[in-house]
Amino acid sequence: MYNQTFSWKKFNENPIVGIVRGMNTPKVLDIIPTYLDSGFFTLEITMNSPNVLETIKTIADSFPELNLGAGTVCNMDDLKKALDVGSQFIVTPIIDERVIKYCVANKIPIFPGGYTPTEIYKAWNLGADAVKIFPATQLGLQFIKDIQGPLSEIKLLPTGGVSKENIGDFFQLGCVGVGMGSSLFDKQIIEKGDKKELEKHFNQIKNASKKK
Repeated sequence: MYNQTFSWKKFNENPIVGIVRGMNTPKVLDIIPTYLDSGFFTLEITMNSPNVLETIKTIADSFPELNLGAGTVCNMDDLKKALDVGSQFIVTPIIDERVIKYCVANKIPIFPGGYTPTEIYKAWNLGADAVKIFPATQLGLQFIKDIQGPLSEIKLLPTGGVSKENIGDFFQLGCVGVGMGSSLFDKQIIEKGDKKELEKHFNQIKNASKKK
């Protein structure tokens, strides 16, 4: 059986969700040790990645210390497939009420996507652990600040366009976490296979997230 328990303690130590999209299984497995060694604990594999179920299952077997989740989950079929292979948390780009309600009922952390104030409030009201603001950079930091006025109790997790340069600003505004894809998993560094450079890159982002 898989460890289905998501560690909020680890998430809060470094609340950056690394998003892997379109990467094959061997490549993902190759970078995870450096990811963990750099103090990152939470990894999302999107369901539109190649051989995604094999990737999630292999990671779940090999790295039980990770917070491992599935992203781009848009329906119950995707949800059940993701959970069957060891996903501990779920991320969606949209609001699917059945997916959210199932996760809430089964105590599976769920970060559904919202864009407008109505969507953000609806996702939170359905029981989301945090609402993924997507795409974050299209809306900008001012939007996050404006949303936090009337909806101050909602935990926000901006995703899409979060970078080394702006990550500290999102945390300074009080966001509970961020999602990072290509800016975290830099293709050029990964293709070079230089683990020291990759570790340096991960550490730079982690340090930037803590700047006030």
